[in-house]
Amino acid sequence: MKVILVDQRHGHTRTIVLKGWLKGLLSICILGAPVALGYLGYQVAVSHDSREYSLESALGLTDEIESQADTLAQLKQESSEHLEALTLRLATLQARLLRLEALGERITTVADLDSGEFDFSQAPPVGGPLMEDSVAYAPPEFLQAIVELEEQIADRAQQLEILEGLMAERQFESDVFLAGRPVKQGWISSPFGRRTDPFTGRIASHYGIDFATGEAGADIVSVAAGVVTSAGERQGYGLAIDVNHGNGYVTRYGHAESLLVDVGEVIMKGQTIALVGSTGRSTGPHVHFEVYKNGRVVDPASYIHRTAR
Repeated sequence: MKVILVDQRHGHTRTIVLKGWLKGLLSICILGAPVALGYLGYQVAVSHDSREYSLESALGLTDEIESQADTLAQLKQESSEHLEALTLRLATLQARLLRLEALGERITTVADLDSGEFDFSQAPPVGGPLMEDSVAYAPPEFLQAIVELEEQIADRAQQLEILEGLMAERQFESDVFLAGRPVKQGWISSPFGRRTDPFTGRIASHYGIDFATGEAGADIVSVAAGVVTSAGERQGYGLAIDVNHGNGYVTRYGHAESLLVDVGEVIMKGQTIALVGSTGRSTGPHVHFEVYKNGRVVDPASYIHRTAR
């Protein structure tokens, strides 16, 4: 294989004869040039595609960031709504706690307990020595703690309502329990049963107990809570009052100077309902006291000497 070299400046030529491995090397160079150019073009193309791929990736990341921003805004909105809901729930719990405190104070009053024993305005005193097996407190999950607090409050409220009902029932039974005298001061001037009638001198039945006070105007009090069923002039009794106490019991207070309650009025145990007088068939200021059980008159003595509940 010959290679002719031409000198353009001097016009000389030179011929080189290639033999053996030089001839193969030149052949490889001549044939490899197109392959090298093709590879170079491929690299340029790949580099161009890479730039396009990077741009698409950037656009995709931008969209992802915008989506995450929307998600974050939604989470912030939901968090705000949840915070408002928690605030309302806490306000409700506070209101229920105030109601429980008021209920506890009312029960304390009804039960006639020492105010220093149950002070609902202060936290319950607690204490005790520090134990060696104590461990650090692990606070519960916030929402779960609120749920548990609601359940505890509901349970305590139910217990207090039951207790209040029992105490109210006990108080009602105590109020309607007939016990005591119809006057605050005075003495028995005529017992229940047969006696000499002060006007006729004959033996006659006396269906009540007379309490003399020495003078008119003393208080006549109800021996139990009830409803006034009669108030006014009654033959033989003068001005008289009937009080229905339920459970078949009715009491009557006669010979009053004046009446302080009207028919249909609810009265309390120990309430002043009239003033001692001498109206009707009477020889002097006193109150004629009768007790009826299921429509039949009974001796008031057993109720007068009762111990109040």
